[in-house]
Amino acid sequence: MDLDAVADELYGLAPDDFTTARDTRAKAARAAGNRELAGEIRRLRRPTLAAWASNLLVRERPTEVRNLLQLGEGLRQAHQDLDGERLRELSVRQHQLTFALARQAAELTARAGRSIGEAARQDVQDTLQAALADPEAAEEWAAGRLTKPLSVPVGFPAATRQPASRAPTPGRAARAAASVTDLEEARARRDDARKRLQHARRLATEAQQELRACEEELAAAEKEQSRADEAERQAGQRVADLSRQLRDAEREQRQARETARTARDGARAADRAAREARRLAGDTEARAQKLAEKSPGPT
Repeated sequence: MDLDAVADELYGLAPDDFTTARDTRAKAARAAGNRELAGEIRRLRRPTLAAWASNLLVRERPTEVRNLLQLGEGLRQAHQDLDGERLRELSVRQHQLTFALARQAAELTARAGRSIGEAARQDVQDTLQAALADPEAAEEWAAGRLTKPLSVPVGFPAATRQPASRAPTPGRAARAAASVTDLEEARARRDDARKRLQHARRLATEAQQELRACEEELAAAEKEQSRADEAERQAGQRVADLSRQLRDAEREQRQARETARTARDGARAADRAAREARRLAGDTEARAQKLAEKSPGPT
């Protein structure tokens, strides 16, 4: 048993099954004498529904994972090269692919027996957006061990902007186009701020849920420790009782040996007395016989 194998197993489980399976693996490691591994397993955090859905997607759709990683490389390169045309093309694919994969993740969780809501599905899509934007986030997601959704970096394009149909003309049209652009950018910033606020609220809710889960785990651990302390106390009392019974039995054994030794000595003395009595009786009988032989008969 090692940490990687245990983590791979646990993060493929539904959140409801995670804690019990984790504690079982930790106890097994502790029973095997590996306290350090047991501690590392205990520190593994239960995934949220969205994180579990993302992990499930990585495990069940490896081809789609590779496609998304390749798309992320292309998007980041287009940003670096300031290739607007390429960026617009890949942004369309970005929107389509993340939406489709988030839907597939929801289908996979439903097939696994646990449906996720729209908020969790959006968290999955945000995680995919983060994997597209950041190679470290992509690596973290592709490992399939997320405990919570990933956040989309500010400024990374989440939707496709359509190119203008023709070049702008100077004058009033240009100013109007600039105003429209400013308005669109303001709306985009507002939408981005609203989205980040919603995401922050979700993270706060998940943090509360995680806190409650940790408190429950702590209460369970304290209860288990209390049971273990009581079992240890009872075992100590039982040892003390058995030790006392052993001492009593040893004392009784010594007394029985002494009684048996006294009885054997008495039996040997009685045997000697009986032999002496038989000897004396024999001697007496012999003397009586001799006297009878010497005595004159009747006249």
